[in-house]
Amino acid sequence: MPTQMRIDFVSDVSCPWCIIGLRALEQAIARIPELEVEFEFQPFELNPQMPPEGQDLDEHIMQKYGMAPADTARTREAIRERGAELGFEFRLDKRDRIYNTFDAHRLLAWAHAQGKQKALKVALFEAYFTRGENPGDHAVLLQAAEHVGLDSLEAARVLGSDAYAEEVREREQFFHQHGINAVPAIILNQRHLLQGGQPVDVFERALRQIAAEAA
Repeated sequence: MPTQMRIDFVSDVSCPWCIIGLRALEQAIARIPELEVEFEFQPFELNPQMPPEGQDLDEHIMQKYGMAPADTARTREAIRERGAELGFEFRLDKRDRIYNTFDAHRLLAWAHAQGKQKALKVALFEAYFTRGENPGDHAVLLQAAEHVGLDSLEAARVLGSDAYAEEVREREQFFHQHGINAVPAIILNQRHLLQGGQPVDVFERALRQIAAEAA
């Protein structure tokens, strides 16, 4: 009999460690065939005050983290290598700005009800990190929605309104109030917290342990 597990994946589409964490977690799950997982992606904005036009990435990292360009370049290369190991392509030559992601989270909230949330999340990671597109641009969001089989007219209606805005803000506030200040934050069965882009083996051990406890 399969073991059921709920995974709340708190993340932002502009967070490179979030797609690394997701890919590693997926590979860990694939090693445990008896595990049946239900994903729900929860919103987290790394930069909620970011204007629509975004900001130069190096400038932003210097202001927020105090990292010099040389240090930033080394970190990006390490991220690129880790992504490649997990089958995800980070194109360092394509991405030079960081953007506001609130509308992306609204669209993801809508996609959850359509059963396409995970597919849309991955499509938005690819749009930003592989192609360097703006995940706050409605044209980019609509293209991603259509790509994963969502109704583009309904997606446009959601984006053209305030739909899911209150829900996204409430979920963000909920996780902040419960101590989630960095992502990815991975909550298993609403009880166990894993953080960061951990190696596949680390995720596998944690999943097996928690599944055994649940059984």
